[in-house]
Amino acid sequence: MLTIKNLSKRYGKSTVKSVDNLSLELKPGEVFGFLGPNGAGKSTTIKCIVGILPFEQGEIDICGVNLLKDPLKAKQMIGYVPDNHAVFERLTGREYVNHIANLYNVPTQQMEEISDYYVKLFRLENAFDNPIKSYSHGMKQKISVIAALVHNPKLWILDEPLTGLDPQSAYQLKSAMRKHADAGNTVFFSSHILDVVENLCDRVCIIKKGQLQGVYDIHELKEKNQSLEELFMKTIAD
Repeated sequence: MLTIKNLSKRYGKSTVKSVDNLSLELKPGEVFGFLGPNGAGKSTTIKCIVGILPFEQGEIDICGVNLLKDPLKAKQMIGYVPDNHAVFERLTGREYVNHIANLYNVPTQQMEEISDYYVKLFRLENAFDNPIKSYSHGMKQKISVIAALVHNPKLWILDEPLTGLDPQSAYQLKSAMRKHADAGNTVFFSSHILDVVENLCDRVCIIKKGQLQGVYDIHELKEKNQSLEELFMKTIAD
């Protein structure tokens, strides 16, 4: 679903790589957690995957499509929820979702079915036709999620999606992530909330200073009676 080979990225004339020779492979049907301390290179990696940032070295393939060789086709298979709610706040929620759907050439029926489902799931019925500038933090997060899913992407990428959400909203979002993966898609997200990652993910990886420290199967960790928090703290302290 997502294959990253030897990805490296540095900013400007810096001698330090923000991402250093990173290789990963994600499978269909899994929720994959992307972990690391602040400044580890998580957001940089995600922005390279979705095509926001150029990179100096490596390859990124989405469902076998090379991001550099065919960026439009690769990006059509990605749904992205950034950490900064980059939405057009003068539009209503409906107008924004419709706009994103049109960019992806989503048929009207599909757009309406998907948006209606998630509007009801997130309880946005009374706000969907209001300007986004009137939304709370959590509501903006939810409208970003709906827009990211309106074209039913094979790869759904989220950068710190649970930050600032109330418990109910967080539960709804986690349920949506699991549902999307169970349909044969892949969910890839970064987070600092380790207990959520441990309960939601099938596999995780940890990076430190831009370098991959390891990929871990959550089910295997549980069989070994090893907590993700202990593993994470040990890994980033070494």
